[in-house]
Amino acid sequence: MSTHSLSTPRIALVGNPNCGKTALFNALTGARQKVANYSGVTVERKEGVFIAPQGKKIKILDLPGTYSLRARSPDEAVTRDVVLGKVTDEAIPDAIVCVADATNLHLGLRLVLEMKKIGKPIVLALNMMDVAQKRGYDIDINILSKELGVPVIPTVAIKKNGIVDLVKAVEGELEKETKSDKEAVNWKEPIAQEVRAYHKEVERILSQANRKQGNVSEWTLKLDSLLLHPFWGVLTLLFTLFVVFQAVFVLPEYPKEMIEAGMAALQHWIAAAMPDGVLKSLINDGLIAGVGGVLVFVPQIVSLFFFILLLEDSGYMARAAFLMDKLMGGVGLHGKAFIPLLSSFACAIPGIMASRTIENKNDRLITILISPLMTCSARLPVYTLIIAAFIPSVTFLGFINSQGLVMFGLYAAGIFSGLIVSFIIKKFFLKGELHPLMLELPSYRMPCLKNILFGLLERAFVFIKRAGTIILALTIIIWFLSTYPGAPENATEAAIDYSFAGMLGKFFAPIFAPIGFNWQIVIALIPGMAAREVAVATLGTVYAISGSEEALQQGLAATIGSSWGLPTALAFLTWYVFAPQCASTLAVTKRETNSWKWPIIMFVYLFALAYFASFVVFHVAKYFVS
Repeated sequence: MSTHSLSTPRIALVGNPNCGKTALFNALTGARQKVANYSGVTVERKEGVFIAPQGKKIKILDLPGTYSLRARSPDEAVTRDVVLGKVTDEAIPDAIVCVADATNLHLGLRLVLEMKKIGKPIVLALNMMDVAQKRGYDIDINILSKELGVPVIPTVAIKKNGIVDLVKAVEGELEKETKSDKEAVNWKEPIAQEVRAYHKEVERILSQANRKQGNVSEWTLKLDSLLLHPFWGVLTLLFTLFVVFQAVFVLPEYPKEMIEAGMAALQHWIAAAMPDGVLKSLINDGLIAGVGGVLVFVPQIVSLFFFILLLEDSGYMARAAFLMDKLMGGVGLHGKAFIPLLSSFACAIPGIMASRTIENKNDRLITILISPLMTCSARLPVYTLIIAAFIPSVTFLGFINSQGLVMFGLYAAGIFSGLIVSFIIKKFFLKGELHPLMLELPSYRMPCLKNILFGLLERAFVFIKRAGTIILALTIIIWFLSTYPGAPENATEAAIDYSFAGMLGKFFAPIFAPIGFNWQIVIALIPGMAAREVAVATLGTVYAISGSEEALQQGLAATIGSSWGLPTALAFLTWYVFAPQCASTLAVTKRETNSWKWPIIMFVYLFALAYFASFVVFHVAKYFVS
């Protein structure tokens, strides 16, 4: 008799990275899925629902990719803990679907043998069977199933082939009596001798089940001869990154303008429809401005993630990490740090989250600590404003623009600084041997646009939920501090001079005077530490600029150009190259490291670096300008 007849059974989807597991999850659940977090960590919890042939609803969890239950990274630890029932408020799954790449069975089958020790029903989804057949593989499914002792179902997830048979097999396994949860979690991490035994058993099974061994794709061999070449491979990678970053700043322009126009129209409508007062100011200057400040950067972040997912799905991203390993190893970084640092150019939050794939704790911490030095999209409004105010637009050599050159210099300064900081941390603080990069290079394949779309929607939702709520709350606080207390009667100064924000700015002004900052800039720095893009809006408020968004930008640039000196402007730009992180990034760092120690260290070292660099730039510029 089934133990699940009165409740909704839960299935765990487990597999190696790049085996098509997420594509299978999407094929099973479609739009019936949701993303949340596991309790106490920032690893995403993807859960969906599918309907079995007899009408039974079955929940399915898409767990992070893993090679073994001997977890060596936070992602792998979550997978291990979920299948063993060790996650708070998370019941042990009723059955496990292991997904394996049919063209690379060795590691997938070893994972199946480990999973069998848990004592729960297992079904093996032998994925990418179409690719395996094209390459000449001939696998005897019946022998493989007999030797493993589990049902084996051939699938092609991106085409939904084999999905019906897989669901039937899962439903059949759920009807079997299994060990109790208490017996199932009585699992011990295998020692080295047991791991070697697993490998030998996999070799024996494959010798029985493989009727014909296939060949590596000719396209994979030809492309790797170019893309993994010490010279041409690096050149191709640099060109790819150049194209990606150009596209990230060009493609989102139209949707960004639409969002800005929509927010401006909404504010204009509210301004006309509501009487002047506190509520109107709160809605327009607090709520709408706060949400708009976040949403305006979503197109850029989605664009960057589109290219990242495209490169990952095609099999190229693993090769990029392989190419960068030697260069990054020279400054104490792990080769896998390349992907998190690339993500950080959109926003440090997903970059820090992506560092979970780095197994060694110290290597992961170094990557987290330098991720904020990559120039995130939230700095662009600040850079654009100051460059427009102080750097004349001059074209030389026919195609090099002076303003664009300064912008490139700011990006390069962040990258170069990150490499130096990484070297210092590894040399003096988080010492230890540099761990070699060991990763599986998947075959090249055509990306599945449907899976990329699911990934983009998921990341956009996560970003808006995490960053948007924090920035929205902080924007309301900034509005309150800039509004209250109001100016007294017969006041001779601007209203903000009498507000809490004005008081704070003047109180901290002496600390920042040595780097050329006035009290108005100090006011902008305070919310700028919460969310960098808010700094431009704060400067607009401080200098009493009003009107349309375009007029605001033009007027603010002109005002700053006439009231600041060039040394102050250069020091302000330098500050934002190294500026202490936004509240969202610090919060994610705390959750990723499970400690307040590292976000505090991050904030302090970035503040010191920003202050020192701004001090040097201000006084050197002042010497030459004067």
